[in-house]
Amino acid sequence: MATYNTDVAVIGAGTAGLAAEHHARQAGATTLLIDPAFAGTTCATVGCMPSKLLIAAADAAHGARKARDLGVMAEPRVDGRAVLKRVRRLRDDFVRGVRQSIDALPEGTCLKACARFEASGVLVLDTGDRVEARAVVIATGAGPALPKPYEAVKDHLLTNETIFELEDLPESLGVIGAGPLGLELAQAMHRLGVRVKVFDAGDRLAGLPPRASEALHRVLTKAFLIRLGCKPEPSERNAGVALTWEGGEACFDKLLVAAGRPPNLSGLDLEKAGLELDEYGTPRFDPGTMQCGDAPIFIAGDANHDRPVLHEASDEGTVAGRNAAAWPDLRRTARKVPLSIAFTRPEGAVIGSIPDGPGHVCGKVDYGDQGRAKVEGRVQGLAHIYARASDGRLVGAALCAPGGEHLAHLLAWAIQCEMTASDMLGLPFYHPVLEEGLKTALRDVCRQAGLARPWQRNDDPLPGSDGGVPEG
Repeated sequence: MATYNTDVAVIGAGTAGLAAEHHARQAGATTLLIDPAFAGTTCATVGCMPSKLLIAAADAAHGARKARDLGVMAEPRVDGRAVLKRVRRLRDDFVRGVRQSIDALPEGTCLKACARFEASGVLVLDTGDRVEARAVVIATGAGPALPKPYEAVKDHLLTNETIFELEDLPESLGVIGAGPLGLELAQAMHRLGVRVKVFDAGDRLAGLPPRASEALHRVLTKAFLIRLGCKPEPSERNAGVALTWEGGEACFDKLLVAAGRPPNLSGLDLEKAGLELDEYGTPRFDPGTMQCGDAPIFIAGDANHDRPVLHEASDEGTVAGRNAAAWPDLRRTARKVPLSIAFTRPEGAVIGSIPDGPGHVCGKVDYGDQGRAKVEGRVQGLAHIYARASDGRLVGAALCAPGGEHLAHLLAWAIQCEMTASDMLGLPFYHPVLEEGLKTALRDVCRQAGLARPWQRNDDPLPGSDGGVPEG
């Protein structure tokens, strides 16, 4: 048994943990990075990248199938084994890059072990070794939830951590959970020829506000069943599994459980660290410093379940690592505008804050009647842009629209730059592009807020120049 002494100990070698270790070391601290596997980040191994690889194959199949709408006769032949083989091959390339960055860390930085707290700055490893650190960063990530009723049929279950290991596509797939992950994989599987049904106990899709959720629901349910407010009961049936709910039953080869990803905190013995926990067992922390209470302990990434997306994990790891190295001399960091995207087709996104109450206006555009969307045969969805009524300053947006991942970025940048709707309309918009649709919503904000309209400084816009219906 050995005792290691270090300035900063980081528990978890995912996106947040790697960022925390790097920035703590860059700040001059000695560091230790503790992880049981050093398998790579969630994004590269079982999250962002393999899911987008599957979606890319699904987009290709759907594009061929829909080509006849444009006068091009085509019919896809999906080779499930080839699709999944490519997913794993390129996924492994991404993972290899992460592992190479881990291998390049200074010798002695990595400890392959599970850690738990013995005291605020003392960790006990399952190897029998101990770590004494001036500060600790918790970056243990999150893992898939398995609701208790599904434990009895676990031999038929898939999660995001196992679905990409399938050798071939199943004939049928039940999906538990209508969050971004569940819907992305459900739609991809459907487009690749799998019979799919989705079930969720909630009343919204992909964490979207009501109108955007309703728009996405209308699109997706044209292709496959989505039952909201539903908790089906699973049971084994022949070589597969059955789901039963009030008034219905369906059998599937496999079930994908995408019912959330709670933080991996259960084995840390957080009570011994003297931390105050919330009702979910997560340490209370300051999002400006990532510090847990007043202890020399910081938490970053999916482990805190605040903003469980990669770019936030990287940012939080950076803040946590720097402050762990500098403790007790902490520096507050302003957070970026919240941005979440569901890579369904059309994409759903929530940007900034969605106000509820007086003092704000909402500009709207219907992408069912937008020029470029018509050209591409993607006339579906909407975008709502929220702004302060007093001055038209943008505060948030929700959308379900073609090209939504790009529209969301433009809006996030504008909100972070504290632009008004009038400011944004003064920027160049090319024609014809999907982005032009935002002009309709921004003009709507200006009308409601009583703002000057910069596009009328010299002359009126050409009819239909926003890619939608010409203004009267």
